[in-house]
Formats: sequence, structure tokens, C-alpha cells
Amino acid sequence: MERMASSAKLEQVVIRIAGDSGDGMQLAGDRFTAEAAAFGNDLATQPNFPAEIRAPQGTLPGVSSFQIQIADHDILTAGDRPDVLVAMNPAAFKANVGDLPRGGTVIVNSDEFTKRNLSKAGYDADPLGTDAVQHLTVHALPMSTLTAGAVEPAGVGKKDAQRSKNMFALGLLSWMYGRPIAPVETFLERKFTSKPDIAHANVLALRAGWNYGETTEAFAATYEVARAALPPGTYRQITGNTALAYGLLAAGRAAGMHVFLGTYPITPASDILHELSRLGRFGVHTFQAEDEIAGIGAAIGASYGGALGVTSTSGPGIALQSEAIGLAVMTELPLIVVDVAWWTVHGPSDEDRTGRPDAGDVRPQRRIARRDRRSAVTRRLLRRRTRSRAHRHHLPHPGHAVVRRCDRQRIRTVADPRHRRPAPHRSALRRVAG
Repeated sequence: MERMASSAKLEQVVIRIAGDSGDGMQLAGDRFTAEAAAFGNDLATQPNFPAEIRAPQGTLPGVSSFQIQIADHDILTAGDRPDVLVAMNPAAFKANVGDLPRGGTVIVNSDEFTKRNLSKAGYDADPLGTDAVQHLTVHALPMSTLTAGAVEPAGVGKKDAQRSKNMFALGLLSWMYGRPIAPVETFLERKFTSKPDIAHANVLALRAGWNYGETTEAFAATYEVARAALPPGTYRQITGNTALAYGLLAAGRAAGMHVFLGTYPITPASDILHELSRLGRFGVHTFQAEDEIAGIGAAIGASYGGALGVTSTSGPGIALQSEAIGLAVMTELPLIVVDVAWWTVHGPSDEDRTGRPDAGDVRPQRRIARRDRRSAVTRRLLRRRTRSRAHRHHLPHPGHAVVRRCDRQRIRTVADPRHRRPAPHRSALRRVAG
């Protein structure tokens, strides 16, 4: 007999999925985002990548998370604090549990709370049975065991079976919030077309998560977030990197120039390369170099040849490109450097005393070349992380734009080399406005 769970209506909810960088948290979050968008919710997301290339498994520096807020009305941010946390291991639990409000819900993979993993996360004992979580609703599920049993008919190995547990978590969340899983199944079959056994395993894990929520007595209620009452029209699910890629394309078309992207893939800037590589029919050329230095060198060469030279990087990559940026300034070649900065991925230094997490990337680039010549630095602040309510009023709105202005002639110079002034009469950039 099918169990009928009660349903509660919510205006909005913030969900965070966290685990190791190889646990597929970004994929699970992306698929839940697609479900919410197709359903008609307004939404905002916040991916969070670890700063290290690949930190040791089960440690705090290696935690990766994805936060999404869905609502039945217009929203602007991914939310300050999650209402629901899915933690795949003790490190993910420790790194994120402090952000939950009183009465929040935690879903953890109890199979990973072993003595060894607890020690890696800095725990002396299992925190799930202590007073530290009394103010929370904790659901400890053996996700690894349940996933391994569910994917057994697919005939995959133990390693591939464990990789499917992110789909188990996604299936459970989909059941909790009334999201259909058929579109996710279609996506998985398309994504793993060349590996049908992997696709089958992920689909089985997804269904197992849904069925667990449907049959277990642990979850007494489901939740409903109605469609957002937004003006009728055609809406696009878009990320900042995708929007930036389209902006570069539009700039090239407006200037009558081919766009050339020379870059080395680095999270979270890689999506710019992925998106622009699909736009070759619009005169966009992409080059995946062997490192950041080669990427920016290729972009400078393309600029010398008359194209709109662009390179993209993040965090430590901007430090490797500093010398080449100086070369572009000294040779007076237009160059666009895209630095996708997250609060967890720092460049030459950590955040400054004003609390700006991207300052370590931006500040060195303002005086990058000889004679301390200023470079035009334009940035949009994607998110400011607040650590307490005490200083929240000192920070602008998370969607606030911070733009460094430069004189009109330099903007034309970047857009079209034909408008370049002769070197002896070139004016320096004006001091930026506050």
C-alpha cells in the first residue's frame, strides 16, 4: 500500500548539497535547478568549489557544495542560510552545519561517518548524537549501502556504484519537493550514451532515492513550492559564465572583430570555454592551451592579429598571467582578462580587511606594468559572504554592481584598435571613481 505523506506549502526554501569535490554535488545541484526551472519556480544558485586542485578525500578543504533557493515569487539571491542541508560525509557536515538556522533539516550519509572519516574532519566522536544538533532535524541514511544495492542490476563496479549516490540524494530531494524525475533520467541517458551501464546505474540510484522517500516512515511530510507569479514570457536559465560568454560574442559582433579565447580550464572559469566553443559559427575561435601562460600568450597574439583577444582564469591562474598582462600593457595591445573569482578561490593574496573576497585577484592587476600604469578593472560582485549579522549592514546588496570607470577613449581603444591614439599623446586612465 502506498503511504500518503502530508504536504506543506512553502513560499521559498534554500537547499544546500555538500560533499567531496568528486561526489558530483555540482551535477546534482544543476539537475535540481533544471527541475525547478521547468516547474516554473523563480530560483538563484550558488556553486561553491574548493580552492585546492584536489584536496585529500574527506577533508574540510576538499568540500564542494551547491546551494539553490527556489520560491513562488521573484528572488535575487541564493539565500543567506540553508533550510535543508544534504551532507555526504563528516567534512561536509562540519563545514556547513553552522549555517543552518534552528529547526533546519540535515540529511547525512551515515555510512561515511566512520572513525577514520570523523578523524579527517577533526571530530573525536560522532556529532550526530550530541547536543550540538538538538536544535536540528537530522535524518541519518545509509546512502552508500542503499545505492550499492539499488545499482546492482546494472552490473557496475563498486567505485562506479559509489559515484551514483549523488543521484540517490537528488531522487530523495525530488520526492520531498514534488519534482518529477523523468527529465533527469532523460538527461542521464543522453549524458552517458557511450556508457549505458553507467547511465542505467545512475537512473536506478535516482529512482531508489525517490522510492526511499515514498516508503520510509522517517519523512512525515513533503513540501510544495508553487510556481512563481512572474510576467508571461520566454525565460532562460542562465549562469554568470554563460552570460559573460554571450557578452563577449556581442562585443565582437558590435566591433566587427573575431573573438579569440585562449585559456586553460580552471574551475570555476571553465564554463566560459565550454560555451564559447559552441559558438564557432559566429566567428568565435577557442584555444585550450597547456597552461595559463600559454593561454594568455595566444590571446595577446590574436589581439596583435586584429582579433578581440580574451583569456579566462580564476584564483592562482591570475598570478601566473601577471607578466603577460604587463606585456600587453607595454605593447599597447587590447586584451580582455576574465577572472572568475569565488570567495573560496583566492589569487596572490587572501581577502583584504574590507572583506572583499576577490581583492587578492583584483588589486595586483590595477598596477601591473612598468611605471605603475593603471589597468582598466571592471568587475561585478556576484556574492559577498557575511559571517555574522553584526556587519551585514556595511555590505551592499549581493547583486550590487561595482564598476571601475575609465575614459571613453580607452574603451574605444579596447573595442577597435583603429581608434588608438599615437603613443606620444596617449592619455593615462583617469583615476577610478568610488
